[in-house]
Amino acid sequence: MQFSTSFIPDIHFGAGSFSGLADAAAGFGGIKTAAVVIDGFLASTGVATALADALASKGIDVRVYSEFSGEPKLAHLQAATAVASGCDLVIGVGGGSALDIAKVAACCAASGEDPMVYALAANPLPKSPLKKIMVPTTAGTGSETSATNIFAGPEGKKLWIWGAETKADLVVLDPELTISLPAHLTAWCGMDAFIHAFEACTNRNAHKGAKLYAHEAMRLVAGSLETAVKAPGNLDARGKVLLGSCYAGIAIDNCGTAVAHNISHALAGLAPVHHGLATALGFEATLPWLVEADTADLQAAAKALGLADAAALPGFVSDLMDRCGFVRALPKAFDGFTAADLAAEMRAPENQPMRRSTVREISDADIDTFAEKIMSLPKSA
Repeated sequence: MQFSTSFIPDIHFGAGSFSGLADAAAGFGGIKTAAVVIDGFLASTGVATALADALASKGIDVRVYSEFSGEPKLAHLQAATAVASGCDLVIGVGGGSALDIAKVAACCAASGEDPMVYALAANPLPKSPLKKIMVPTTAGTGSETSATNIFAGPEGKKLWIWGAETKADLVVLDPELTISLPAHLTAWCGMDAFIHAFEACTNRNAHKGAKLYAHEAMRLVAGSLETAVKAPGNLDARGKVLLGSCYAGIAIDNCGTAVAHNISHALAGLAPVHHGLATALGFEATLPWLVEADTADLQAAAKALGLADAAALPGFVSDLMDRCGFVRALPKAFDGFTAADLAAEMRAPENQPMRRSTVREISDADIDTFAEKIMSLPKSA
C-alpha cells in the first residue's frame, strides 16, 4: 500500500489553554491586526471582549465579525472576508460554522477574491493566506484540523472550498469552552465526530496513516460521549470527546466521508437541519446495509471498539444514540418534502464524491430505499 498524509497543525490541548491564545498570536511575529470570527452567542458572553483585551495587551488590534448563525452562507463568508481584509491573522472561535467562515476569510482576504472563485475547486487557493488560529467550542466537525470548508451557495445548495491553504496554523483545544453546549447539541456534534472517524477508516479511500487517528477517535468519543451529555461539567469526558473530534477531523482530512454524509448534505439541500443530527440519522439508517460488505476495514473498526465483529456495529451505534438521548425525527421544515426530493438531492453532482467513496456500491435503488427510510421519520425535532 502507498499513501500520503496531509500536514497536521500545531495543537495545544488542555483545560484553560484558551488563556494562552494571545501569547500564541504574538509568537507568530509581525501580527499587528487580527480578525476574530466568533458566533453571536459566544460574543454576547464576553468571550470576544476578553480575547480582544488579551490581544490588545500584546499590541494587536482586533476586528470582530459575529453577525452569523446556523450553517455558513456565502454572505457570511463575504462579510468575514471584508472584516479580515488588511489583517495579519484570523482567529476562529466557535463551532464548525465559525471555523469554516474564518478559514475561508483568511484565504479570500489575502487574495481579494470572492469565495465563489474557489467553490468546488474552480480555481487554486492563494498560496500565502493570512495566519489562522482555530478554537473549536463544540466537539463534532473537526474543522479545526481539516482542509474542507462547507457553505451554502447563492442558491442555498451546499458547496465546498478545500485545500491545504485553508488549514489552521494553530489549533487550541480547551474543553472548558465546550461545557455550555446543551445536551442535545453535545450528542449531535459528538455523533458527527464518531461518524467522521468511522467513515474515514472504512471507505474506499481509507489507509493506515488515517486509521491511527480514526480508531482512536472512535474509542474516545464512544467511551465518553454519554458522560459529556449527562454530566456537562465533567472536563475529562469533555476533553476526550473534543480530542476525539479533532482526531476525526484529521482522519477525514485524509480519507473523506461516505454515505451518511451524502444523506446529511442532501437533507441540508432541502431544509435547515443540524448537520450532526442529519448525519447520525443517515448513519443509523444505512449502517446495517453497509456492514453487509464485511470488509477488513469494517472488521477492524468493530475491533477498535471492542466488538466481536462488524455485524455488531449497528446495535452498538443505536445503543450509543439511545444513551445520549437521540430523538429520531426531522425538523418540521421537512413536512413538505418527499422521499423523491431527498433522493434527487442524494444524486446531485455535489454529493457524488461521498457516494463514490462508500465501500459498498450505492445503486439508484439503494438511494430510493435510504431516502424513503429517512423521510418516513417523524417531523417533530
